[in-house]
Amino acid sequence: MSAEKKITLITTGDVIPARSVNFQMTKRNDFTWPFEKTYEYLKSADITLINLEAPLIKNCPVTNAGMVFCGSQRFIEGLKLAGIDAANLANNHSLNYGIEGLNQTIELLEENQIFSSKEQLVIKKIKNVNFGFLGFDFLASPNQSEVLQSIKESDKKVDLLIVSSHWGTEYTHIPSTFQKELAYQIIDEGADIIVGNHPHWIQPVEIYKGKPIIYAHGNFIFDQEWSEKTKLGVIAKFTIFDKRVVDIEFKPLKIVNFGQPYWLERKEKENILRILGEISKNF
Repeated sequence: MSAEKKITLITTGDVIPARSVNFQMTKRNDFTWPFEKTYEYLKSADITLINLEAPLIKNCPVTNAGMVFCGSQRFIEGLKLAGIDAANLANNHSLNYGIEGLNQTIELLEENQIFSSKEQLVIKKIKNVNFGFLGFDFLASPNQSEVLQSIKESDKKVDLLIVSSHWGTEYTHIPSTFQKELAYQIIDEGADIIVGNHPHWIQPVEIYKGKPIIYAHGNFIFDQEWSEKTKLGVIAKFTIFDKRVVDIEFKPLKIVNFGQPYWLERKEKENILRILGEISKNF
């Protein structure tokens, strides 16, 4: 495989630099802290896409409680350290501080050469391959026919289309029938990769018509330490050659100290990969 033509894409689970994560970073005066154990791997890809599920605003309150999320704008220091290239903002917390909070986030990301995807197609050329990025928050019940039409039109403009899907039921390994049917429609209309999140648990991986669907990665940077399953997740690394996915590697992780993931090894790693394999069997 020619190195000049090989492209790698990393995708992650939910990143919420808010609540206890923000508290921990502020206490340490270190906004790269969540990425301390993972940044080298993340920045190794040609493009790294996260699901950023909290706005980054000025004067974000520091708290350990609540369900209205924001993160300090200094979190950009961590994103830069980890070589994050793209942030999906199509999710149920990106508007927690209104349009102003979302606009502050987009402006901050753009100032630091990180692009965001939220319903409107973003195109990036990597090694002469045009990648398209779309994001949809299906929890907000968007018009499904309009979503599918947007995917169909976007497919005509790019070589590979990545769709970030915020969907599903929290705290379950099994996607709903709605998710599965919608995933197939998204692929049928032209998506090449579906990157799912929101359930906060790892969900199945499926290959449909040769195209990968990750229903949910589990958490990546989050403070949900009240259960073992919400402390676990996987990172996906796609290898792309000749404008198609030829390999996917899954790297299991665990979150400690309310916001810092580290890579699992040996039996713990094997156990997560076994679980991922078992829940994916029927897919």
